[in-house]
Amino acid sequence: MESSFVYAGIAVAVVLVVVIATLALWRRSGQDRVEPLAAPARVEAAAESTALLEIEVPDPAAGRLHRLRARLARSNTAIGQGLFALLSRDSIDAATWEEVEETLLLADLGVGPTNEIIERLRTALKVEGGARSADDVREALRSALLGLVDPSLNRELVTRADGRPAVLMIVGVNGTGKTTTTGKLARLLVAEGHSVILGAADTFRAAAAEQLQTWGDRVGATVVRGPEGGDPAAVAFDAVSTGVKAGADTVVIDTAGRLHTKAGLMDELDKVKRVIEKQSAVDEVLLVLDATTGQNGLVQARVFAESVNVTGIVLTKLDGTARGGIVIAVQRELGVPVKLVGLGEGPDDLAPFDPIAFIDALVAN
Repeated sequence: MESSFVYAGIAVAVVLVVVIATLALWRRSGQDRVEPLAAPARVEAAAESTALLEIEVPDPAAGRLHRLRARLARSNTAIGQGLFALLSRDSIDAATWEEVEETLLLADLGVGPTNEIIERLRTALKVEGGARSADDVREALRSALLGLVDPSLNRELVTRADGRPAVLMIVGVNGTGKTTTTGKLARLLVAEGHSVILGAADTFRAAAAEQLQTWGDRVGATVVRGPEGGDPAAVAFDAVSTGVKAGADTVVIDTAGRLHTKAGLMDELDKVKRVIEKQSAVDEVLLVLDATTGQNGLVQARVFAESVNVTGIVLTKLDGTARGGIVIAVQRELGVPVKLVGLGEGPDDLAPFDPIAFIDALVAN
């Protein structure tokens, strides 16, 4: 009997030990349990993604050319300081005028504009021997150059249209900075309060679509792309359709830029324009030219002008080694205005062209 009580006691003790041990293990597991890291990781990843996709605020469009005036002046000393030095001599003779002519030609003005500016300067200075004051020379030079740049030309970009987006085509050969200009133009438009759709219709250059995508992402502009090697006209059509559905202000189409000597490129650009026009007018065809190519740029300009109706010129790389005479020469050649200029490699170094600020920078002290 006593042994039964002993065994029963032992059994109860074992049960109590098991219960106590179980409770202890349960509590310990509760204390050691850690919430999954997935949620914090997701938050961190989301923050990192937001940082990567953070929308930039471009510099205001107003005053860009004035802000970059010093850079522009440094790049165009051949016209400004060179001519000023020649015309400030005590005596301006035939040899001096030959030097003036040479200076203008080397600055890429071309023969016609060079002859015209010399006549303007001769008349303004009324040279009969004898020196002129520095202010007289500078004003005569400013007036002659300004007359050739022609401030009266309409340089306004069409960036809005009634009942539809304004459509801008960007054309030019590879190497002029065409895709970069398209991206910078998107920034300029966003800075002016426009909603922008970008069309990556340069489907033949592998990096072009990726490059444009990066530009678009930085300012929150939608980029419409197609398959590599696909039909550029189809991409352009889809970009305009997207712009119409989204109610965007402006659609900017980057086009292919293979060598202008290939007839296929010009036919292609014509096709892109015709396909776009099935649903919308093309408001601007902007030709991108590298200002450092000088007279060679005029050859490109002629070929493009014969194939598509160029409405404006964008001169890139006008800072550095560029010779400012190309501004005058290309306007004379095509009869269309320079509307935008690239003055550096910064994202906001594309500026609306202001002829008065440009000439003032050339002839500044």
